Amino acid sequence: MFKPVHGALALLFTGLLASGACAREAAPATHPFFQVSLPAAAGKPVAGRLLLFATEAKAARAAAKEGKVTEVDSSPFAPKQTAVAAREVERLAPGADVLLDADDQAFPSAFSKLPPGDYLVQAVLDPQHDYNYHGRNGGDLVSAVVQVHLPSANTPALALTETLPTTALWDLPTRYLSETTKKHLAQAREQVQSIDFVSPSLTAFWGRPIHMRGWVVLPPGYDPASRATYPTVYQTHGYGGDLHTQAGTAAMVFGAMAEKQLPPMIWVVLDESSPTGTHEFADSVNNGPWGQALTAELIPALEGKYRMDARSSGRFLTGHSSGGWATLWLQTRYPKVFGGTWSTSPDPSDFHDFTGVDLYAPHANVYRRADGTPYPLVRDKGKVIANYEDFARMERVIGPYGGQMASFDWVFSPRGADGRPMPMFDRDTGDVDPVVVAYWSAHYDIARRVKEHWSELKPDLDGKIHLVVGTADTFYLDGAAHRLKAVLDGLGAKSDFRFLPGRTHMDLYVQGKDRQGLLKQMAWEMYAVARPASKLKRVAAAP
Repeated sequence: MFKPVHGALALLFTGLLASGACAREAAPATHPFFQVSLPAAAGKPVAGRLLLFATEAKAARAAAKEGKVTEVDSSPFAPKQTAVAAREVERLAPGADVLLDADDQAFPSAFSKLPPGDYLVQAVLDPQHDYNYHGRNGGDLVSAVVQVHLPSANTPALALTETLPTTALWDLPTRYLSETTKKHLAQAREQVQSIDFVSPSLTAFWGRPIHMRGWVVLPPGYDPASRATYPTVYQTHGYGGDLHTQAGTAAMVFGAMAEKQLPPMIWVVLDESSPTGTHEFADSVNNGPWGQALTAELIPALEGKYRMDARSSGRFLTGHSSGGWATLWLQTRYPKVFGGTWSTSPDPSDFHDFTGVDLYAPHANVYRRADGTPYPLVRDKGKVIANYEDFARMERVIGPYGGQMASFDWVFSPRGADGRPMPMFDRDTGDVDPVVVAYWSAHYDIARRVKEHWSELKPDLDGKIHLVVGTADTFYLDGAAHRLKAVLDGLGAKSDFRFLPGRTHMDLYVQGKDRQGLLKQMAWEMYAVARPASKLKRVAAAP
């Protein structure tokens, strides 16, 4: 989905580019270098972020089906299991090669310092600079997996022989779809219509056409000539989602409506991905006025085309994770527009608890507590599987675009003198910049905003906030939710907070055997607000 970077965004790569010849001349002899080539048959030059992955051979083969490893990749959920090194490639011509210094930019350590042993390595060229966000995807060039003994001065040559195919939007892997969705997929393709809207305000901000994309899901029986209108749900995704994943959501929603597990509503399934991560529909000095574009441009355009209930009591919001923050933000920033948000596991809404870190504390540091112990970032069933520092350092090696930490800066931070967002924390030390945090606080701390502006927000916001999170949230997001609830309770506000015992970021929606049970429950709650006299009832999902 991401496009090559243009204009001001390209500044991020200035100073990072180096030719293969320069790398050869500047190379310390003790560093491991890998020669990576583009076959002559490639036809045209390429450029991008060159990544080299290495994992311990014996363990990888033991975990692979029939012992055959065809892909070596990193994971934020096991950051130190695979080492990664990187460099920028300005131009690689067919038949040419570059040298990658595996000690220059590397995680978790320089390759020369990895434990001695046999490793499987693979090279990937990411021409769209979106590996942090999407991982390996269409258009990336990859080499075969090769074994090497490290440390070694004699590393194997790697050829970028394969270009990964781009998947069509509706080419959904059926193994990920419910039986209900599979049953109605063909009909969904007719009832789901694409959104491709050029925003005037975003276009003015960037100086080039900026498209807002997504899908409109029309309920079964929708008749454009009828006078009937439908409540409308605006849904968006979490970090890593895009237009393709939202196609799957749209298909699932239509199938559930066809089975009467969801009430008859129009769903607007929005893509909030961008080259910088997720823009989260915030009005940002770095990403542009996405909230304004949605509320003042896209929604009126959609309501002029479809039979939507254009009252605030007929417009609802829902989203998970970064999408949960986006919908919570939109509801509190534009309370007159929407009739309620049902936000699940939202990114931190109170910066006193930013995934466990108090950004307002004196001498705050996101890597380590005052006693020197590391801050955890990812947990599973009570076990810490990644800490803040590992996550941030791996992200930096993979590239300057699209990572979760960088994405927060692009949404929340002021713009620096170099035209880039100012980082909230130092990537080397973890030290928090109080000047940047003060800006974050004044503009995007939802709890602070609600508390300071409650007298003016109350008439349009009271009772509209619904938030659901697991008490074992994978990214510790239940902490900020508790703080937001405390603020609202202190104001005497009406709100709906649900802390689901033992649920994580990944299984929050599961009810019995229905993996989307919570979404369906929330949709019926929305419908009851929009159509309080309705006698429609939810049909249970098939066992």
